[in-house]
Amino acid sequence: MVPKQRKQCYYPEISQSAKKLRYYYLTCTFLHHSNIHFLGKITLHRGYKAYERGEFSVEFGKVAAYLKFELFTTAMYEFHGDKRRYFDMTHKVTCGHIIPFLQSNWAFPSDMKVLEIGCGEAGVLKAFTDLGYACTGIELEESRLVFAREFMSAELANKQVQFLNKDIYDVVPEEDLGTRFDLIILKDVIEHIPDQARFMPQLHRFLKPGGRVFFAFPPWQMPYGGHQQVLPQKWASKLPYYHLLPGGLYPAVLKALGVQPNGIKTMEEIRSTGISIERFLGICKRSDFGISGKKFFLFNPIYEYKFGIKPRKQWGVIAALPWVRNFVTMGVYYLTESRK
Repeated sequence: MVPKQRKQCYYPEISQSAKKLRYYYLTCTFLHHSNIHFLGKITLHRGYKAYERGEFSVEFGKVAAYLKFELFTTAMYEFHGDKRRYFDMTHKVTCGHIIPFLQSNWAFPSDMKVLEIGCGEAGVLKAFTDLGYACTGIELEESRLVFAREFMSAELANKQVQFLNKDIYDVVPEEDLGTRFDLIILKDVIEHIPDQARFMPQLHRFLKPGGRVFFAFPPWQMPYGGHQQVLPQKWASKLPYYHLLPGGLYPAVLKALGVQPNGIKTMEEIRSTGISIERFLGICKRSDFGISGKKFFLFNPIYEYKFGIKPRKQWGVIAALPWVRNFVTMGVYYLTESRK
């Protein structure tokens, strides 16, 4: 068990465990939504609790200068293992929920080619390679692809999957990827993309005729639609709905709850891209995408693995109420098709 506190020393030689911490930090910077500052005097307990939440935003130079973590090697091994656990979670959700949803609304082509935009560690794509489909993952953060390549090493060797670290606007499908796609997946991605109205028409460039695009996202107005649960401050991470406060009131409350400036900045960035069901549907219509299928969840399927809460479909009467449904729906699935 990791102790709650470790003796601190100032400007020591960097221990092997600290060197390992730096290595993992450099390959795990994708956890940018966290708000953890190891700035000198900080306990190992706090760092370990942050690890348990999957949150790290470490300025390693300051860690190395101020702290010597003889036992942090263990925590970082588990941190690396946590990325494997997240990979496994997304794989299970895809096998148990996403693929059945897709197949209930569309017959997969026998030689289907799958593209995931914002693939992260590629747990979603693993479910499709298991079925024999050729997959491609595009990811802006190279550090996440480090894990994807590790976890999908066999599939890479067999050429079942390829990864590309590039801005989606700069990708030319035929030149960069060698093909277009039958299915494009955006799982928990669209709510983080600035200017969605500009982004969504771009998807037509990647689709084959008759192709589909799958979206999964939490509506902005749901209890934790602001992703405030990633914050390390106790009350800031537990209070629901306060991300809906208008204007400068939201950052003021974040500050009052002890959130640091860069954490407030991150929360503001998330607020700027949050999307409601109605806004999503409006953008789909203007972008020439029709709806092939939909499913609303009272409890998101991923919650089963994160919190032990069984997935639950939203009640039909609630799902049919525009705007109101956003406040009590923890996740939505949409399958769309090009009208071009």
